[in-house]
Amino acid sequence: MTVPAEPPDDAAERGAEPAAAPDAANDAERAAAAQPAGRPDATAATSDDLVPHQRAARVHRMGRRVPLIAGGIAVVLGALLGVVIAVRASGLPLGIDEEWSVELLETHSAWADAFALFMNTLGGGIVGVIVVPLAIAIALLVLRRPWAALYFVAASAASALVVQVLKGLLGRPRPEDMMVTSDFGSFPSGHVANAATIAVALGIIFPRVWVWVCGVIYTVLMAISRTYLGVHWLTDTIGGALVGAGAALLLWAVFAVPMERERLRRLAVISERNAAFAQEHVTPPAHPRT
Repeated sequence: MTVPAEPPDDAAERGAEPAAAPDAANDAERAAAAQPAGRPDATAATSDDLVPHQRAARVHRMGRRVPLIAGGIAVVLGALLGVVIAVRASGLPLGIDEEWSVELLETHSAWADAFALFMNTLGGGIVGVIVVPLAIAIALLVLRRPWAALYFVAASAASALVVQVLKGLLGRPRPEDMMVTSDFGSFPSGHVANAATIAVALGIIFPRVWVWVCGVIYTVLMAISRTYLGVHWLTDTIGGALVGAGAALLLWAVFAVPMERERLRRLAVISERNAAFAQEHVTPPAHPRT
């Protein structure tokens, strides 16, 4: 008697067959349907620069708050330091000022003198107040960053204005043994304030770690050179750094949104240019794989 053949086991057949590849299109549709309305897929971009509307909205929210608070605190601390020196010490040097000056006297040498005099020219006078800021602003204009250029010039002007106001109000005497001639008022240091403004402003315009590191190094070297030349006390340079950085942050609150929109537009242009360049230079392989 012939036994009829049993129907094939679907499960066995499926186990014998290789697993089918997932349908990428269907997966994408399901992921898009599951994504909340109004929010882009988190896997679509790994950087905020790739979602300009989110980035711009975030900058708009924090553009008035964080820089205003941080910048205001820095400027107030710098001014309060000057007031404390004027009230408690009558403008005379503090203990830390005298100790720092004594330590620097032991480091004087010909090459150190030359370096300090170079920093004196670079950070003040016509070169530091006019030439350097204008040169940086022109470079930003060449890079098609007009809002960044306007921000940089405004921050430099605001920093210089605050420094001169504090110098006139506090009138702290400068050290007696100065290696260069300087104007009235020792607190705060205008050279250091200018350096701190440049450092913070460029760090904001070009948010890269190496830009911030170079800015910090430049500001510290400027502070050391001012005390080395005997034209400022150490606390003058601390006050100058606070005022300069604070002025740059306060002006950032004014220019944050247009600067970020400008940066995003430039990133989009660069991305399109790179994509077009890559497309033009893509060549098929010489021997197709078999």
